[in-house]
Amino acid sequence: MITLTASAREKMAEFLATEEPGQAIRIAIAGRMKGAFEYDIAMVAEDERADDDTVIDAGAFKVYIDARSAPNLKGATVDYLESGNEAGFKLDNPNPLWSDPVALAVQKVLDEEVNPGVASHGGVVTLLDVQADTVYVALGGGCQGCGMASVTLKQGIEASIKKSVPSIAKVLDTTDHATGSNPYYQPSKGGASPFDA
Repeated sequence: MITLTASAREKMAEFLATEEPGQAIRIAIAGRMKGAFEYDIAMVAEDERADDDTVIDAGAFKVYIDARSAPNLKGATVDYLESGNEAGFKLDNPNPLWSDPVALAVQKVLDEEVNPGVASHGGVVTLLDVQADTVYVALGGGCQGCGMASVTLKQGIEASIKKSVPSIAKVLDTTDHATGSNPYYQPSKGGASPFDA
């Protein structure tokens, strides 16, 4: 499924040793952006394991791979690298970003049109999935918790995707906006999209 190099195992064990016993590592694909997977590597309690997680026994600890990420992590290698002032985990993943041509087309619209527009407001849009004629996205940065998020979604993001990928009928925002940095979030009732600003 996934391979941990000796340096990755050592660093994960080192991190876990600073925590209370009963911790594991969770590895998941958090999204896809600019032609690459984005990963989430976190410490979790062992009892946070989901029934459908793939469990890897790394000796001193366990690694959980969520079911949704597992197919796109087959054959991946996790390493820990230190270079100058930078250090961190690096995943070498042989899997294609998207195997579905529709998802690839949607990702291209997000990378080339949508994200450059919302970046001017500190925002980012991550493609999570495409199922049939529906696109699932998450809004982050300045878009999470923004009072204009629903306007940006409909007038900016959805309009751009539908124009370039006619087989898409709707775009759904999966973001929990209540946890965003803007405490004044209320679903917008209309108005101009900050995407067009």
